[in-house]
Formats: sequence, C-alpha cells, structure tokens
Amino acid sequence: MFDLCSFARETYLETIHCLRCGRVIESGQKSVALYMFAQTVGVKPRQKSTAHRISFCPQCSVSLAMGPAPEGALNVAAWDMIRDLVASDPALNRAAWESLNGVFGLLPATGTDGRACRAAQAEGHFEF
Repeated sequence: MFDLCSFARETYLETIHCLRCGRVIESGQKSVALYMFAQTVGVKPRQKSTAHRISFCPQCSVSLAMGPAPEGALNVAAWDMIRDLVASDPALNRAAWESLNGVFGLLPATGTDGRACRAAQAEGHFEF
C-alpha cells in the first residue's frame, strides 16, 4: 500500500549541506543554522526578501567560533552570532568532539611514534 505521508516527507525534505565543508547535515542532526533576510526601513511600502537558511555542522561551528574574525561586516556579524551560540552551551562542542572520536587514535603526536599521545589520552588530557 502506498503511504502518501511518508512519500511527501521524503520528497519535500531538502538536503542541507554545511556551508563551510559541504558535509550533509541529516534531519535532526545537531547543527547551527543562520537565517538571513533583508528588509527596508523607513520606506513605504516595506519590502522584505525571502529568508535563506545557512547551515554549519558542529565541527565547523566550533572551528569558526575558535578562529580569528573573518573579513567583512556581514561575515563578522554572523561570526559573532556563532561564537555566542558555541559559548552558551557545551552541547555543540560535545557533538563536534563525538564525530572526531574515531580520528583521535589515528593521529600520533608529531615527532613521536604515538605512545606519548595515547598515554596522555589515558590520563584524560591531550598534548598539542
């Protein structure tokens, strides 16, 4: 039997990609979304553009927030909002680290055979 509701959900859900790295962000997956629109002020009749959704995966969100300010007024405004979100709740940082969990053991410390890096992990801290 054909289920119209599930067909509609599958058909109309658009694929969301991280603006920075291009990674696919699945529905329900943790991410940061910026909604941007433009609106006239002091002009009648008021004009308003459609809203655009700009998405970032947790890794890129944390990376952007921890990095230097980008160039350009709009980029700095978006960067400030992302920094506020990342700083307000550790859940986004945890989501970013969860996806990197499997990568950590594959990357030995520079100039070593990796033993010092694994020992530091066992003690609960990281060496950079």
